[in-house]
Amino acid sequence: MAVRYPESMDECVYFTSRAVDKGYVKCWAFREDCPKCKKSKMGKPKDEKTGSVKIRAKEYLCPSCKYTVEKVAYEDSLTANIAYTCPHCQHKGETTIPFKRKSFEGVKALIFLCDKCKGKIPITKKMKAVNKKDEPEAADDDDI
Repeated sequence: MAVRYPESMDECVYFTSRAVDKGYVKCWAFREDCPKCKKSKMGKPKDEKTGSVKIRAKEYLCPSCKYTVEKVAYEDSLTANIAYTCPHCQHKGETTIPFKRKSFEGVKALIFLCDKCKGKIPITKKMKAVNKKDEPEAADDDDI
């Protein structure tokens, strides 16, 4: 099944395009219709003074009927569309997963499996580094 690509960023609640180790991931989640009136897409509320969208808003608002939904509940109902190149086997593929972040090596991330090798591929929030397991340091030759 081919995923539908967004035509503009106005269609998306979330969009990212980034390198993951030796692979590449592009992920987006489309805005959904209002569950109450079904007339328009839900979005973050706008500031009355400037007319710009409130970036850190705690809810989503329907512009037609003013119905509000809590941010966590709304985002958990979305579907993430992903186009990727696997960092493990270099397989190129597309998939869809629920838009729910889970813990992956100490960091909240969207996690999906490669269709070919079944390797886990995380999509972390911006600037979050995954905790790598430290390898024991080799003894220095000077100590012997």
